[in-house]
Amino acid sequence: MSRRQWNLPWDEYLATLKPHERPMLPGSPATPDHTIWWRLAYGLVGVLVTLTGSLGNASVTANLPQLAAALGVTTTEAAWLPVVFVMTNACMNLLLVKFRMQYGLRLFTEIILIVFLATTVAHLFLNDFGSTLVVRGIAGMAAAGMSTLGILYILQAFPAQHRLKGIIIGVGLSSLAIPLARLGVTHLLDLDQWRAFYMFELGLVMVALPAVFALKMPPSQRVRVYEKLDFVTFALFAPGVALLTAVLGLGRVVWWTEAAWIGWALVGAIVLLTGAILIEYNRANPLIDIKWLAGRDLVRLLLAILLVRIVLSEQTTGAVGFLQQMGLVPQQIQGLFLVILFATGAGSLISALTLNPTKLWKPISIALAMIAFGAFLDSHATVLTRPVNLYFSQALLAFAAAFFIGPTMIIGFGQVLQTGGKSVISFIVLFSIGQNVGGLMGSALVGTVQTLREKFHSNQLAEGISMGDPETVLRLQQLGGAYAHVIEDPAQRQIAALGLLQQQVSQQAQVLAYNDVFLLIAIAAAIGAVWVAVNHLRPRIEARRAAKHASDAAATAAASAE
Repeated sequence: MSRRQWNLPWDEYLATLKPHERPMLPGSPATPDHTIWWRLAYGLVGVLVTLTGSLGNASVTANLPQLAAALGVTTTEAAWLPVVFVMTNACMNLLLVKFRMQYGLRLFTEIILIVFLATTVAHLFLNDFGSTLVVRGIAGMAAAGMSTLGILYILQAFPAQHRLKGIIIGVGLSSLAIPLARLGVTHLLDLDQWRAFYMFELGLVMVALPAVFALKMPPSQRVRVYEKLDFVTFALFAPGVALLTAVLGLGRVVWWTEAAWIGWALVGAIVLLTGAILIEYNRANPLIDIKWLAGRDLVRLLLAILLVRIVLSEQTTGAVGFLQQMGLVPQQIQGLFLVILFATGAGSLISALTLNPTKLWKPISIALAMIAFGAFLDSHATVLTRPVNLYFSQALLAFAAAFFIGPTMIIGFGQVLQTGGKSVISFIVLFSIGQNVGGLMGSALVGTVQTLREKFHSNQLAEGISMGDPETVLRLQQLGGAYAHVIEDPAQRQIAALGLLQQQVSQQAQVLAYNDVFLLIAIAAAIGAVWVAVNHLRPRIEARRAAKHASDAAATAAASAE
């Protein structure tokens, strides 16, 4: 098909398309049969756009202490940076999807890329904390559009019969951002702190921008979809989600009961989200279809997404936090993230190659089982555990993270197509919030449980230490011996030995606390794997029972007739 036809009026252009080339939904581009070279070009641009959109937040999240030092703020203040990004990123699709439908994909693409370019340039000139917060919030909005744009480009690279595989590859690419950020950004920070990274990010945008403008996507259908109540719902829903993400992202940092604003923010989130739900529930043409989302299949899907995102925090928060508590620096953990990078890529690839549209719940159950096994292995950590000891378990978790995400999106889109595409915004909101809020919930849960269990184990270990115990006395003498050539005063040497003993007790308490967290995650993932498997197999078992019952009834009727 000639690209000149893309300039035809929509109805004329639509008439030139084969059935499988037509867009499934308004706002999505047509998918004509490209030549192999055009497919390759679309695929490369899609990879570039996806990684450009996801690397920024991944780098901030992975290197938060270094960014805090560069901005001259505490780690508690710096914790707002990834939270602000999630605040805007989680709910922007409410408006962006309808923008694509009403104003077209081309305008959407140009605006998103220009906004993303502006935020990247702003980072180079704004060095104060307040300005950086604003820029991170704007970056969250732009990144929501960049991830969508990347997936749409990647879909152009696949023929119709393999398009579902393209969705899995496109969604899985964003999962590579965290290990890539852990591996590459550290070297950039060594060169010129964060300015070097922002220059690198600007370079990516400057490559992606002309690539997207040069390689345009096919036209999309435009329909008038915005309604006045959409903006009322957004005005309630967006700040409600923002307050909720602030509570989940910072509750464990400032501690839940120590900061009064946590409680007020949670109350505000409940009030605002309830107001948005009440408005949408009674609308004839809702922005968020609450009745559809409350269906059994969608509730089950949301619970599965939340559960997987929560237990995957074992890797993003648990394992990394454990190694940092053991005194390891980022450079010493890079081998582990190289393993995670390859395992994540393998998970996406195998998920795409083994895709079975009739058994989409199976990969979710397998992923949860892998997470359970990996977390159980990690629950036997000691003070001598190093990254090499976690290679296998963390590879399992990374593989599972990429293995499950594509099938969950395809399950949701299957439900959307059953409604004729009317619920596409509702599903995208469900998926986005499930991913973002689920990740924050997981980090909050892991951090909270780890803190509580560390206090418990510290008290238990301290109670078991008695200065009259011969073993304790011997241990203090051994520890004090390390200072024999430095501290001549026995009393001062005893004080130094007590300090070392307290450090060892604290470190051991940290290890025991993390082991408790890993075991808890293993149990939760195992229960989730069984729950998903039962829900997946139950309809088949019931169908076989019904078929057997019908067969027995027919045989009985035939025997009676004879």
